[in-house]
Amino acid sequence: MRSLLGLCPLFLALLFGAAPALAGKRVALVLANSSYQYAPSLANPVNDGAVMAKTLKDAGFEIVESRHDLSALETRRVLRDFADATRDADIAVVYYAGHGIEVEGSNYLIPVDAKLERDTDVYDQGLSLDRVLVAVEPAKQLRLVILDACRDNPFGKTMKRTVVSRGIGRGLAQVEPNSPNTLIAYSAKAGFTAQDGDGANSPFTMALSKHLTTPGLDVRRAFGFVRDDVLKSTGNKQEPFVYGSLGGEDVPLVPVKAVAAAPVTNPQAADIRRDYELALQVGNRPAWDAFLAQHPDGFYANLAKLQVEKIGAEQAHAAATEKAKQAEAERDRLAALGAQKDAQARAAADAKAAEQAQLAAQKAKEQVQQQAAAAEQQRVNLAAAAPGAAPASTPSPAGTSVASLTPTTTPVDLSRLVQTELGRVGCFSGQADGNWNTTSRRSLSQFNRYAGTRLDVKVASTDALDTVKSKPSRVCPLVCEQGFRADGDKCTKIVCREGYAINDDNACEKRRVAKPATAKPATAKRDDGDERSARQRRQAGGAAGIAAAASAGRASGGVQIFCNGGSCRPVNRGCHLEYRGGGGPGNDANAEVCN
Repeated sequence: MRSLLGLCPLFLALLFGAAPALAGKRVALVLANSSYQYAPSLANPVNDGAVMAKTLKDAGFEIVESRHDLSALETRRVLRDFADATRDADIAVVYYAGHGIEVEGSNYLIPVDAKLERDTDVYDQGLSLDRVLVAVEPAKQLRLVILDACRDNPFGKTMKRTVVSRGIGRGLAQVEPNSPNTLIAYSAKAGFTAQDGDGANSPFTMALSKHLTTPGLDVRRAFGFVRDDVLKSTGNKQEPFVYGSLGGEDVPLVPVKAVAAAPVTNPQAADIRRDYELALQVGNRPAWDAFLAQHPDGFYANLAKLQVEKIGAEQAHAAATEKAKQAEAERDRLAALGAQKDAQARAAADAKAAEQAQLAAQKAKEQVQQQAAAAEQQRVNLAAAAPGAAPASTPSPAGTSVASLTPTTTPVDLSRLVQTELGRVGCFSGQADGNWNTTSRRSLSQFNRYAGTRLDVKVASTDALDTVKSKPSRVCPLVCEQGFRADGDKCTKIVCREGYAINDDNACEKRRVAKPATAKPATAKRDDGDERSARQRRQAGGAAGIAAAASAGRASGGVQIFCNGGSCRPVNRGCHLEYRGGGGPGNDANAEVCN
């Protein structure tokens, strides 16, 4: 990717030399407790505190007080001194890493000298979350408390209960800040515990250092990106959560640097500006190449080069994401096949390297998007202030010479442009056909919800177009169907290894082998059509018995037996039996015939 230093010195001076649009005084307090005296030490909090302190200092905070392994008394003193620093601050941030517990619905931070032999000791030896909120309360614009403290309570197993009904929860309890413009961020949602991770830092703190101080990024969206990263790195086992609310305006921890207005001395500047706006509406590489071929130098040429830089960064990020997915799939495939350990190790290393490259590409993309958005906003402000500002232009197909397009915009064109921009930020999934229907209005309403704006959804307006354009990346969250998960800006099918299947929570779990069904004994049924009366069955049985007895008599000794309904006797000498059929009372089956 070509470095921004390749741009002309004039544009660099315009882009970076101007004074930043300051968000007022910003102060931060970082507390980290690892070396507990009466509980097992924690590996990561001090490392996490160092990372956050550096992140906030690099972001230009005027005061960043960083302390670790403090006793209860020392913590109270630090909070008191920090409250003095927040009295003239616009933004105040407190970050805490260490143990925290919930008792009877209230949350407490645990200093390193706490014994907590009984449940009531927390009131004397712990620091309530309310005490921390008091320290940031004087800040005017934003009061932010970040707690990487949702770990398992090590005191719970030995702590004596003075009242059996007193509840000691798992993780921290849900909170609702009473002060306006206050946010409280948990590393894991209420009632759940957080992970320390496999490295030197927790997944939550690593995500914070990556997103929280992105220039111009609203703090609520920053925590949304943090949530996505932590869910991904923990296999959806840990979900950070933010409590509280802010107003409709964006509140970034780090403002975007403003771009100074360039003096317009070129008499053809109006034509150049019109051509630039046309290329911006098309928004692809061929359009910018056509613009730069006609206007290779000057203020708008430098803006166009920055747009080309943004497209290149987005393409590099997409390629890195695809490579990371392929490396991850290869690693999982070798693991499922039970390949040799060295082959699996190489695949795991490749997957790790690809993931790091993806993260670097994503950060580069976000930075250049922020720079391009800041430059574009400054250009829009300059165009609005200039006399006789030209109207926006219509979009053009890829590859068309930008200078040859007509600068007229119809309502259908404007609707199509708004639909296209809504699709870019993830709020519109239909076809950009210029028909401002119910789907389009619902999409703009969804944008209002997540961007904190109040645009009129009934019609497509230039205000809506400019507002949506100013957002450098996705605004509306990506919602995936069952069996798919969010991967950047796409939904990727979840593939489970052999023997596992996707459950209702969109996670892979081991298949349960169904037991073979036991065959039930067949139940004999009587055919009603052939059913005979009990009397008929008895008669038939009697006749059959008589015939069988007579036959048995012949077979056994040559002496025939005569049987009737009453009894059986040997056949008289000189006589023999003849079968006459029938059988039953008064109708013998056999007859005795004498010569």
